[in-house]
Amino acid sequence: MVSREQKRAAMYKKLQLLRSVTNSHAHSKTSIILDASKYIEELKQKVEQLNQEVAMAQNSGDEQIPMPVQVRVEAKEKGFLINVLTESSCPGLLVFILEAFEELGLEVLQARVSCSSSFHLEAVGGKENTQGLVEHVDAQMVKQAVLRAIENWNESSEQE
Repeated sequence: MVSREQKRAAMYKKLQLLRSVTNSHAHSKTSIILDASKYIEELKQKVEQLNQEVAMAQNSGDEQIPMPVQVRVEAKEKGFLINVLTESSCPGLLVFILEAFEELGLEVLQARVSCSSSFHLEAVGGKENTQGLVEHVDAQMVKQAVLRAIENWNESSEQE
């Protein structure tokens, strides 16, 4: 039979391993587990971004060089934070993204856009319910809408 001290030592060893893998500086069990959870979420986002880049590379023709795009959507208390970054200025892309927001019924609460040598959009938005309160918006749904808007923009700019 395994003693209580052996179980405690094994648990401590596993927590320390988890702490080192996630680069956590926390000392309490709860904080180590929370840091690990955040680390896992970051890894999921990186995997999703890499899958997105692979999909975009596969969807683009052999002759066309894929445009590097970074889309990150984070759910917040009162809506979401969305970041879109490309290496080129992408004239007209903002219109496509705002149309996608409108289709989802999203209201842009605050936004910052730069499109001189590259395109960078940072927006905070949410979906209002009938009482005027901001509802939680599914970040994955918003991200997919933005990616579709980018694809639509890309197709329309190729036709011109």
